[in-house]
Formats: sequence, structure tokens, C-alpha cells
Amino acid sequence: MCLLKPRCLLGPAFSEDMKLLFLACLSPKTGNHTTAERIRSHIESAGHTCELRDAAAFQSSAEVANLISGHPPFEGALAIHLFRAGSLLLDIQVPFGVIFGGTDINEDVKVEQKRVVMERVLLKARFAVAFTDKLKEEAKLFLLSQSCKIYVQPQGIQTEVSEKFCWTEFLRSSGLGVELMDELRVFLLVCGLRRVKDPLYLVDVFSEWHRENPLNVLVVIGPRIDPVFSVEVEAVVKKTAGVFLAGARSQRELHAAMKRCFAVVNSSVSEGMSAAILEAMDLGVPVLARDIPGNAAVVRHESTGLLYSSPQEFLHQSQRLLSDRELSERLVRNGKLYVEEHHSLGQERETYQRLVDTLLLALATRGSSTFMKYRTSLVTSTCQSEPRK
Repeated sequence: MCLLKPRCLLGPAFSEDMKLLFLACLSPKTGNHTTAERIRSHIESAGHTCELRDAAAFQSSAEVANLISGHPPFEGALAIHLFRAGSLLLDIQVPFGVIFGGTDINEDVKVEQKRVVMERVLLKARFAVAFTDKLKEEAKLFLLSQSCKIYVQPQGIQTEVSEKFCWTEFLRSSGLGVELMDELRVFLLVCGLRRVKDPLYLVDVFSEWHRENPLNVLVVIGPRIDPVFSVEVEAVVKKTAGVFLAGARSQRELHAAMKRCFAVVNSSVSEGMSAAILEAMDLGVPVLARDIPGNAAVVRHESTGLLYSSPQEFLHQSQRLLSDRELSERLVRNGKLYVEEHHSLGQERETYQRLVDTLLLALATRGSSTFMKYRTSLVTSTCQSEPRK
């Protein structure tokens, strides 16, 4: 991606730093929250003020418009998820950008009322960011937009393991007995408890496998996001042999648990880009992921991980992983290299800082016709320079 950096174009009448409102779904200890915090950090490291707010706290776009125009006012905005957060920006009078969440493009576009709203958001946005090429192509297919305003920037990945984490205590608190604890092969399903993550997808086949070999266990770890569905999951897990439920943990504790497990599992119906999969790769842990577009974009079957399309295929791939040490080592080695090459934190930081600079330039051009030629130059440059393929 090639973007002009507009700061050098701004005259003394315009501050080089912006006050930005950043809307996202901020359920605690979720991938969305982690992603939003990381992007906010990138923006603030460039000298901007970026105020992160939970989109669920607002009832209408009018509320957000009032907040934007407060004293002192916000000068720009960002949103993760075109519908849940982006729709709240439709009435604001400052430039904004959007970041596709995954379910907005994979699921919400199927509902015409939502699709129309998201199309309006994308048309008004100065830029949009997709985590994968596939997500960008889906957006172009379902939403009317200039493709040159959609940039592909994979998530930057950084892992940090808690030194105080106790694996034995973690397993015990998740309901496992102390017998043969060191010999257990723990498959860790990392997900918030909501239907799109489909945490019950593998329960029956895994329980049957556990009865054949009690050393194989499945631990589901993540926050209770959908209260009603969480009760359903808890009830099923409670009566299912070999499947256990761990409560939400801090990011560092989660990474420590991932590093100790045998494999990290993903069973989602839809993903934009699973941070847990990439974090597992970075931590040197094999990945078993459901074969959906978002996962297939980052997991190359038998190279960086294993894909499955049914519970029975999950069982087959898991058995391969248990019996084939060479396969496991190859997945770990290639997964680590893939994250290092394609999910650089530094590249992600540079991309978002440059995109925020385009909001800064858009703000400046509103106040002075002197900047119109620079704005035209920037738009021409970004449209001619297609995002990374």
C-alpha cells in the first residue's frame, strides 16, 4: 500500500494531532477488544488522542453526533464493524474510517436492511480496512464502494505469557481431576461464548473420543458474551464427559494456557481473522481450525495448521496430529514463520498511522481551498496504488 503522508502539507492553522473517537464492540477479554486496544495504541503513538468507546453504549447515531460535536470536539472517528459500530457514524460531520469486523461482511450482508446501512457507511467512509484479501473481495461483491478505498492490513500479532500462570491450577479450576494431569492432551478451544463461535460443534465427537482415551480432553476458554447461550453451553458441558469450561482469563494468562496445551482449536461459523489462531502459531502451538473462508485465509492445510469441515474430520486430523510428530513439528515451524512474515506489528502500526493521516488531511482541506490540490493528489495516489494483493 502506498499512501502519501499529509502532515508535511499542513499549515500552521491546523494541528498535526487529532482527537479521534474510536467505536468498537468492547466485551471484556475478547478478540475485538484486544484488536481495538492495539489499534488505539498505534494511533496514540503517533501523537493523536484516541478515545475508545463501546458501540453498545449508544442507542443511535444522533447520540454519537452529539458526542462528536462536544467541547472540545472530536476531529475524526474510527469504527470496527460496519453495522454495529459504523452505522453510528452516519450522522457525524467529521471524516471517519472503518475496519471490517468479519461478521459484518460474512453474515450481516445477508440481511438486506443491514446491508443497505453498511453500504451507506462504506460510501461515506474515507477508507476501510479488511484483514484479508477474501474479506475485501466479499465487501466489493456485496457493497457498492470504490475498491481503492478498501485496504488489506492483516492483524499484527504480539504474544506475552504470564510468568505466574499455573497450568495445574488452571486445569483443576476448569473441573479436571488431578490424576495423570501431566499426561493429558489438552485441546484448547479459544472463543467467547456466542453462537457464531459454535463452541458446541465438536462436543459430541470429542466426548466419544475421550471415552476411548481419557487422556484427550477439550477445554473451552473464553468470556460469557451471550448470557442466554452461555447458560446453554454450561448445561451441555456439565453433562458431557471429556469437555470442560474455563472462565475468561487475562490476555497473558490465556497465552500461557495456549502455550501449555497440545493444540488450539477454532470451530467458528464465521471469522474475520482469528487472533487466537495467529497467537497460537506465534506461541509454537499446532492449530486445528474449521474450514471457513476467514480461517482458510491464514491456515494453509498441512503447512501452517490443519483444517476440518466436519466433527468427524476434526477427529481424523486430531488423531493424525497425535501420531505424526513430523507433521506437528512442521506445522509449528511454518506457523511461526508465517506470523513473523505476514503479521508484523510494525507494519500494522504504520498502516493505521498513515490512514489516520488521510483523515487529518481531509479535515484540513475543509478549512482551506489551498489544500484541495493535495487532497486530489492523495486520492489519485491511493486509487492508482491498489491495496496489497
